[in-house]
Amino acid sequence: MSLAYTIRAASCEAHRFEVTLTLSRPAKQGQIFRLPSWIPGSYMIREFARHIVSLRAEAGGKPVALTQLDKASWQAAPVKGALTLHYEVYAFDLSVRGAYLDTTRGFFNGTSVFLSADGYENEPCEVEIVAPKGKAFEEWQVATSLPAVDVKKKSGFGRYSAANYDELIDHPVELGEFERVSFKACGVPHEFVVSGRFKADLKRLAADTKKICEWQIELFGKPAPFDRYVFMLFVGDNIYGGLEHRASTALVANRDDLPAKGAKEIGDGYLQLLGLISHEYFHSWNVKRMKPAAFTPYDLTRENHTSLLWAFEGITSYYDDLALLRCGLIDEDRYLGLIAKVITGVERGAGRLKQTLVDSSFTAWTKYYRQDENSPNAIVSYYTKGSLVALALDLLIRRDTQGRQSLDDVMRALWAKWLADGKGLAEDEWERIAAEVTGLDLKPFFDLALRSTAELPLAELLATQGIELALTPAGSGADRGGVVDAIDAKATKRATLGVKTAADPLGLKLVNVFDGGAAQAVGLSGGDVLIAIDGLKAVDLDRQLARFAVGDTVRLHAFRRDELQTVDAKLAAVPADTARLRRDPAAPGRWPSQG
Repeated sequence: MSLAYTIRAASCEAHRFEVTLTLSRPAKQGQIFRLPSWIPGSYMIREFARHIVSLRAEAGGKPVALTQLDKASWQAAPVKGALTLHYEVYAFDLSVRGAYLDTTRGFFNGTSVFLSADGYENEPCEVEIVAPKGKAFEEWQVATSLPAVDVKKKSGFGRYSAANYDELIDHPVELGEFERVSFKACGVPHEFVVSGRFKADLKRLAADTKKICEWQIELFGKPAPFDRYVFMLFVGDNIYGGLEHRASTALVANRDDLPAKGAKEIGDGYLQLLGLISHEYFHSWNVKRMKPAAFTPYDLTRENHTSLLWAFEGITSYYDDLALLRCGLIDEDRYLGLIAKVITGVERGAGRLKQTLVDSSFTAWTKYYRQDENSPNAIVSYYTKGSLVALALDLLIRRDTQGRQSLDDVMRALWAKWLADGKGLAEDEWERIAAEVTGLDLKPFFDLALRSTAELPLAELLATQGIELALTPAGSGADRGGVVDAIDAKATKRATLGVKTAADPLGLKLVNVFDGGAAQAVGLSGGDVLIAIDGLKAVDLDRQLARFAVGDTVRLHAFRRDELQTVDAKLAAVPADTARLRRDPAAPGRWPSQG
């Protein structure tokens, strides 16, 4: 084996991993090593090399000079024989994208800790995961989807292999004391590893996840694209997120979102967790294998631009909740309620009228992943609007083929293509394949949905399935829409400032100030802290504005930095941006319950 890595939790208290890399045949002119600047699936330059706190090289027991070439690469002086790097990595990122280590838990993605060796990216390698020293860590274990070579049966510490560097960095590793639960989906072993402090019914979590996995495997067709799969979930407080990998996923969520023992219903928190699980699992096909040509191979030193993120994230976002319905975890009304909330979320951002979906995909690196207080006014999400485009496309195909075909057929065709050639998709290829599979002229739809800021024909398309869509004013600040028995088009309009707020010790922080709203009209901005509304401390915006009518003027006091602002704002009406869906029980239609 020409490359061998060793990683150990050298100092849990100081959050440092120690890594060694031994290269048996370094380049004669001086070997170059690099650390990725980003991690696939999270489209932002993260500069992982900034966490390397020490780095040295040796050969034959003697020091070897290292020259730093740029922010993330180093070159060793020429040597004869094997070359070994020793380095430490600071790890205190609780997200799913980096590395984390403390006295209770360890976690790492290979992109954060494993330097690559130029010219050896396609060579097989091994990594030995070493247990931390000390009595406090005697019960620690390893969870990973990396293929095992020689590991301890109980703990999992030991040697693992990877066919190349790309595979090495695509299997995150969880360390610590955690609970495991296993199941098989379509005959494939799956494992759920949960760390953090919690009390939950993990058997139910496994049973529900099994339903999701089996539906997705059957959608694309057996066999699954992996021999084994691992879910790694860390639970804490006020956290949420996931990142897909080829045979595993890393997840973080609120501990209270786990199913409680004895509970029968699926609460909103657990529903959100199941949706996250479904989303990341669907990526096993849609982006981990089928992917843009711009990602084949990944260039981890710089941004890899593509206009196709709407297809790989947006379509995944459509199927994540649809899978919950199709596998029997939720009913049709619950699912339609989720659709209504997505429509509402997109409608409430003026950015949808300014940025196209292909532009949103292409600029993800600098806009979507680097949002600020003005982002809702300037950008649209390729996740949420992308999921609505997938919904509209699914319904359009069903309508224009008289129910003979659906988006499912397009996804299966894309999968068959990948199985046949393993190639990434050119920027125009997704649309071309969709047209070929369905036999429809889809260009007008794609031009509207992807390359313009025009509104999607959702009401018209939902009506073909006996579902009425109406946009009405929100009944309260917490109202995000849903399923109703009757749509009230004459609902009383509430007064609003046109802001999103968060609690602040002084009052209410203006997180976003929306285009065209009363607050923006008088010069208030995101980041300002509203301290008083008509002479009373700002505490509960909804409750305090409920006593005013549309058109009333209110005096507002707010701090911008340390400067007090005093303005008189004329309250506007809450816009009609909240989606209500009503199903006609007498109307024909198979969607969404049936494929």
